[in-house]
Amino acid sequence: MTIALECQKRPENIKPNALRRKGLIPATLYGHKGTESVSLVLPEKEAYALLRHAFVNKTKIDLNIPDLSWNGQTVIREIQAHPWKQTLYHLSFFYQA
Repeated sequence: MTIALECQKRPENIKPNALRRKGLIPATLYGHKGTESVSLVLPEKEAYALLRHAFVNKTKIDLNIPDLSWNGQTVIREIQAHPWKQTLYHLSFFYQA
């Protein structure tokens, strides 16, 4: 099963809590070009919809980043959430070559 997702490059000088108040979830893409990582944001509704169908390190995700003209296949490496409120803090994606 493959899921398609579109993210935006994270704006600089904006703190993660400010992004969450705007309804955006911070994310990171690792392994984009060797050791380089990319900071991203995705809408909160899309993140929760993604997590209903995706499993960590198992589900392949076609990630599209129009700001960088990049498209590739990734997996979710880590999900950070509040322990009992179950609100998302951060997602980590890992590039699958």
